[in-house]
Amino acid sequence: MNADNIMSARADEMQPPTPPTARELFRSFLRLGVTAFGGPAMIAYIRRMAVDRQRWLKAAEFDDGVALCQMIPGATAMQTAAYVGLRVRGVAGAAVCFVGFGLPAFVLMMLLAALYAEARTQPVVVAAFSGLGAVIVALVANAALTFGKAILKHWWHNVVAGLAAVAFALGGSPFLVVIAAGLLGFLLHNSSPVAAAPAELAHLPHTTKAVVMIAVVAVAVWLALWFTQRQSAELAALMARIDLFAFGGGFASVPLMFHEVVEVRQWLDGRTLLDGIVLGQVTPGPIVITATFIGQRVAKLPGGVAATVGVFLPSFLMVVGLAPHFDRLRTSPMVNRFVNGVLCSFVGLLLTVTGRFAQNVAWDWPRAALAVGAFVALRLNVDILWVVLVGTGLSVFLCL
Repeated sequence: MNADNIMSARADEMQPPTPPTARELFRSFLRLGVTAFGGPAMIAYIRRMAVDRQRWLKAAEFDDGVALCQMIPGATAMQTAAYVGLRVRGVAGAAVCFVGFGLPAFVLMMLLAALYAEARTQPVVVAAFSGLGAVIVALVANAALTFGKAILKHWWHNVVAGLAAVAFALGGSPFLVVIAAGLLGFLLHNSSPVAAAPAELAHLPHTTKAVVMIAVVAVAVWLALWFTQRQSAELAALMARIDLFAFGGGFASVPLMFHEVVEVRQWLDGRTLLDGIVLGQVTPGPIVITATFIGQRVAKLPGGVAATVGVFLPSFLMVVGLAPHFDRLRTSPMVNRFVNGVLCSFVGLLLTVTGRFAQNVAWDWPRAALAVGAFVALRLNVDILWVVLVGTGLSVFLCL
């Protein structure tokens, strides 16, 4: 290869790739959504796709999105998918990424909820979910390691991440943990001053008009439901309120769901909802997909759709509405110090989630082998889709 060709190849490598179409974004996140196990752990896999492989975003842009999603209520992985789409294709891109990423979980949970009474005692189903729980532990542990290596650069990063993990494990308020981590990041960054974000990272345009339009349409649809499908409207309103208070990701929504659905309204008994929560953990998507299970069991298809939209729409609107303002704030070194602390708290959250998932697995040698094998495969960069598919098959073979 001559010098001109070498220079041309290097120039091509430096050029950002052509922005993907909405269809390409939807297809990419749909495929990722099929393997979206482990809740917030999926953020590491979104990063690998959007930053490392496809180069749709710069690492700094992605990290800003994670910090924003960590500070607002809702399912963090779903919000991160929306943030990637927003940066690449605006509000329409955010919508297709959000829907594509969550669609597999919605469809599967609707199916499982419809078959719940018959399927929950089938040996093959029990074995598949039982072994898959061990694979999920490996997925989350790998995500914690991957994200930790990308974020934890200084001694104080490890301190903040460790303290956050302890606070999350002890049941501290996720909102207060995140704020405290940000303040610690601000205070402990004296030894390594933070520069402002690079000027070449373009700011997002304002999205207020789009957010208002979506909210108006949502309210109109809800009013129509109120007069035609009252229980579905009640489900949507309840799940929207739960989403607004789910600071720290989907796990914060679980006790709220149990209180409102079982204790206050008595729509489901405790055993049934606990089974739904388990399904929310061992199926793709965030654990708040349990809302789909609740909606389907209470009001069939309309209830499932209404509950799903209710539990995801408020946090989607917050990401789309707040991202442009957060985007401008990040040019301040002072804000960046706070953001770095928030990112460290996310590593602590992943460590805590790893422990929680591990506690829910009935460990024996087949499940331990599944977890170790899945972890090694992920560290060797085996595609997560194959890890999940093979892990599911081996779960049935080893745990039946």
